[in-house]
Amino acid sequence: MREFVTDLLGRHGDDVPVFTHERTATHGTLRAAVADLATRFAASGVGEGTAVAIQVPPSFTQLEAVLALWRLGARVVPIDHRLTAHEFDVLRDLTRPQFAVRAADRFEGAFREHYELVTERMPDGVPAATPHRLVQFTSGSTGRPKVVGRSTGSITREVARFAAADGMTRRGEKFLILNNTAYSFGLMGGLLHSLAAGVELVFAARPSSAEDVLATAARHRVDFLSGQPFHFDLLAGAADREALRSVRAAFAGGELMPPEVADRFAAAHGFAVGECFGTTETGALTMDVTGASRPSVGRPMPDTTIRVREGLVEVALDESPYLHEDGPSRFSDGWLRTGDRGEFDAHGNLRLLGRADSLVMVRGFNVDLTEVEAALRTHPLVTEAIVVHDGAVEAYVGTRSDVLGSDTVLAWCAQRLAEFKVPERVHVLPALPRTSSGKLVRNPRSLADAR
Repeated sequence: MREFVTDLLGRHGDDVPVFTHERTATHGTLRAAVADLATRFAASGVGEGTAVAIQVPPSFTQLEAVLALWRLGARVVPIDHRLTAHEFDVLRDLTRPQFAVRAADRFEGAFREHYELVTERMPDGVPAATPHRLVQFTSGSTGRPKVVGRSTGSITREVARFAAADGMTRRGEKFLILNNTAYSFGLMGGLLHSLAAGVELVFAARPSSAEDVLATAARHRVDFLSGQPFHFDLLAGAADREALRSVRAAFAGGELMPPEVADRFAAAHGFAVGECFGTTETGALTMDVTGASRPSVGRPMPDTTIRVREGLVEVALDESPYLHEDGPSRFSDGWLRTGDRGEFDAHGNLRLLGRADSLVMVRGFNVDLTEVEAALRTHPLVTEAIVVHDGAVEAYVGTRSDVLGSDTVLAWCAQRLAEFKVPERVHVLPALPRTSSGKLVRNPRSLADAR
């Protein structure tokens, strides 16, 4: 990864723009910032094979720090800046990083270009025992996050896939990215692809504000736009064809785009939204920038092998992406089961038919319902818990107490879960309904009838 990042940083001239918010950073200023951070990290003891967790809000500094760590040969463990201390400790226990890099200043709710960083040595941290230089997390069926490792070869192949994809951003274009850069697409399709191709990344102050996104697009005359479906849902309700007049293409990823959202966006802004499908374990797998193949998510990208077996989408991989196997494996005989149901159409496009497990999307972020259930069950007055998603995340808890109320349960969740994981509603019952075989009922309609 050290050599790959050094190559990316040296591909374009000093004056070529790379990041834009209120001000623009060029490849020359990026190289200087990365070199400075690399010197500071090295002075703290970071080097080849050092495992480093980084929890920094979206910013130029966040991306510069990731590049600096990779330039030193470190293993990078990005962690969402919004996670609570409890959630950070869970991920730290799973990965045992030697250092944590954090922002010295609090996140105030809007994109900032720069933060001061604090590097802290972690107790009981250990060096990377494998060549994986990116470690991320995905929720599993048990509610405990799975640890995913990406090798340098896996990362470089994904960057090459983006470069070869029809309609993807190209040299000299401005790319307004609404995706979180702590996660897979933000790093690969955003940061690394843009460095490789000479694309200028543009950041809105508040990606969840249609007003901010439209103002940013108009101000910088961006060529390309990406985000999650909920971003396009927001933009569909804010018709302003003039603001997005310069945009030649846009696509959504991370969740199947509801057709009604795609239709409303196209009607409001005059062009269609494309699709990109992938997983944390594999990176991007299919892409249709035009959106013409909807309801499919497009054809498989170059250098990917995808099949549908027994109704489930599977992807060929050289090795298991999981650094720890602590339950039933989704990887077997060179194939990863994604957990998505799907089918191929007559043209070779992949159509997704929904999730086959407990993973749902909330405002563009993965939420595993069993993780929320596990947090609920830690409350001393909760005897059982079921969490369902039927347009919103709702929790049903059983208790033998007469004093436990929904507000108390919500406060308990807020202390232990990131805000996007906290249920929108909690229903407290003396006991939860069960099937004739004794299993807890998980059907949202049946649960609603039991209230």
